[in-house]
Amino acid sequence: MKISTKGRYALRMLSDLAIHQSEGYISLKDVAERQNISKKYLEQIVPLLNKSGIIKANRGNKGGYMIAGKASDLTVGTVLRATEGSLAPVACLEYEPNECERINECTTIEIWEGLYKLISEYLDGITVQDIADKSNSLNGDNYCI
Repeated sequence: MKISTKGRYALRMLSDLAIHQSEGYISLKDVAERQNISKKYLEQIVPLLNKSGIIKANRGNKGGYMIAGKASDLTVGTVLRATEGSLAPVACLEYEPNECERINECTTIEIWEGLYKLISEYLDGITVQDIADKSNSLNGDNYCI
């Protein structure tokens, strides 16, 4: 499994929205500038996040995007599934029930199921708010006199 720039940039965009949530709807231009990501590329990610109900949009003068729920309820796993598709390490685990014709004699299925469980539990244990908090602590008010 390899996470593409789409998944990585979606997480950066969402953490930016979480950091600036008190400002209301945030323009893609602002996110793109702060995150040093092409606005055009973000425009390709937005429909995936919108379709999944992760973000909501507002058009017009005060338009932009915000996280639909709480950043503390939005997991990295949810975001990556919306942008990358399945997180399954092998194709036969992408759908339930597993319809592989070799499932009953497969000697490695337990390895892949275990890996899939670890990946899912790990990514579902980290929230967008966790990322935003980490970003705030790294870029926070560190004054040096």
